[in-house]
Amino acid sequence: MCGIAGWFSDREAITDKADVLDKMSETLCRRGPDEHGIYADEHAALLHRRLTVIDPEHGKQPMTQQLGEHAVTLVYNGELYNAPELRRELKSAGCEFSGHSDTEVLLRSYLYWGKGCVERLNGIFAFAVYDERDRSIFIARDPIGVKPFFYCDYDGGFIFGSEIKTLLANPRVKPQIDEQGLMEIFFIGPGRTLGGGVFKNIGELKPGECGVYKDGRLTKRIYFRITAAEHTHSRKQTIDFTRYLLTDAIERQLVSDVPLCTFLSGGLDSSIISNTAAEHFKKRGKKLDTYSVNYTDNKKYFQKSLFQPNSDEEFIDIMVKHISSQHHEVVLDNKQLYNALFDAVEARDLPGMVDVDSSLLLFCREVKKDFTVALSGECADELFGGYPWYHNEEILFEECFPWSRSQDIRRSVLKKGFLPRGEEYVRTRYRETLQLADSLPSDSKLMKRMREMFILNFRWFMQTLLDRKDRCSMYSGLEVRVPFCDYRVVQYAYNMPWELKSLDGREKGIVRAAFSDILPESIVWRKKSPYPKTHNPVYWQLCVKGAENIISDPTSPIREILDIEGIRRIIADPDKISSPWYGQLMKAPQILAYIAQVDYWFRRYSVTIV
Repeated sequence: MCGIAGWFSDREAITDKADVLDKMSETLCRRGPDEHGIYADEHAALLHRRLTVIDPEHGKQPMTQQLGEHAVTLVYNGELYNAPELRRELKSAGCEFSGHSDTEVLLRSYLYWGKGCVERLNGIFAFAVYDERDRSIFIARDPIGVKPFFYCDYDGGFIFGSEIKTLLANPRVKPQIDEQGLMEIFFIGPGRTLGGGVFKNIGELKPGECGVYKDGRLTKRIYFRITAAEHTHSRKQTIDFTRYLLTDAIERQLVSDVPLCTFLSGGLDSSIISNTAAEHFKKRGKKLDTYSVNYTDNKKYFQKSLFQPNSDEEFIDIMVKHISSQHHEVVLDNKQLYNALFDAVEARDLPGMVDVDSSLLLFCREVKKDFTVALSGECADELFGGYPWYHNEEILFEECFPWSRSQDIRRSVLKKGFLPRGEEYVRTRYRETLQLADSLPSDSKLMKRMREMFILNFRWFMQTLLDRKDRCSMYSGLEVRVPFCDYRVVQYAYNMPWELKSLDGREKGIVRAAFSDILPESIVWRKKSPYPKTHNPVYWQLCVKGAENIISDPTSPIREILDIEGIRRIIADPDKISSPWYGQLMKAPQILAYIAQVDYWFRRYSVTIV
């Protein structure tokens, strides 16, 4: 896991821009604290920051292979989970290897299969391959979008990086936003339209997209799509195959030359991963370490709700005893949680999911003290119908994003008349997404809608969580793997009939059935509970103080676009908010925290509106 960047120019000598390249590289030091490398010729530069996980000696980057009189050079961020199979196939074709790193496997794959290598990869990745012969660069991002790839394609050049801040370190890229960017922040955020980076002139490769930059032109293509197909498995076959796919994905992701642990919340998804990992470790005479997060005095203030019916502690204890793991609870202080909102902005380069981000950032910081790699249960809910909006028919067929059903709360914090097209912008994005839901003529009305919901969740809510997980973990140099994001699992889940996916009338029913004989019954049938948040009134008071400081500060860069009275109404009556800003957890404290993040983002990044 690493950070990558590059700069290509047809008109400038890149070798004269060492100071800029150094600044770009420096922005990635948190992603790759162990080593850094650079490849440069007159018109091209590739930068790499390494977090060493596999084959420290032979996995150094940029990695170059000589082909006759010219060189091909790779920079790569990610992991290939089918590297052993690819290596065997390439060896049988006559390819030689100097080590066991997946970096070398990827470069050899490109040299042997060319641009078609992406169809053969199972993993999480973003990479660039530069061919000095024709001064072209091939770029690609993994099918699910776990690893980031941002770029700026300008007249006469191309800049890319793992993070937005990397591009902004280059004077060619300005921290500007236009009306569309503002609508992304205030009407879509913390979600983000795929393919864009909110800042003007910053784009991103979409999940499953690759491209070539050559002769001043970028051409892209989609190499992976979620497609509709008949589900031919019986109930038992579906249960068995779901278990096989998930177990295989988890076991493939346990390969590491550095210490590895798992996140354990006591929920179904993290319990499946931790149980599988514990069995894997046990066979090798090792004990698994597991981690959970909590907040100061949370037990005292916890309140049950539709979205959060119970707390995690008792279920974590059950699983720790079941798998005999060495467990660690990270308890976060509420003031620390609030202050970390601003670190989270710097991690994501954008306002985000507020305390859900800052808590993860602080949690990963603690885990990193002893571990370099962790496995986490993200994205099972999006793929297997885990959220309440899959099961409430009134919400299910609404023409809106189910995690942000009403724009009223967003409109209420903005000055009257500001961004008048905001609601229409959201509707347009929603309708565009529905067009991507492939279906079959035989699909029932419910099945067709479930496919649409799958794609809505995959391209929006799930991507927000993957952004969060990558940036907040890599901010501390911790690699977090997400086994449920194996592209085989995604494709299989898309075509699973709803009556099987929601087996026995339960959210993620098929997953529960697949692991019912190896997990404690109370874990298998535990009602879905989201990522834990703080319920301590201290956090609310800090959010109120932060918001009040902004609306009373004449130097605030966003004060003039806010409805000050609207914000005061939230402060005065927080319980009046009936629909969250985003997802299940962003209510009054989080709305105020989001405003604080937006204010900080404008200041810290010197954002200008154009």
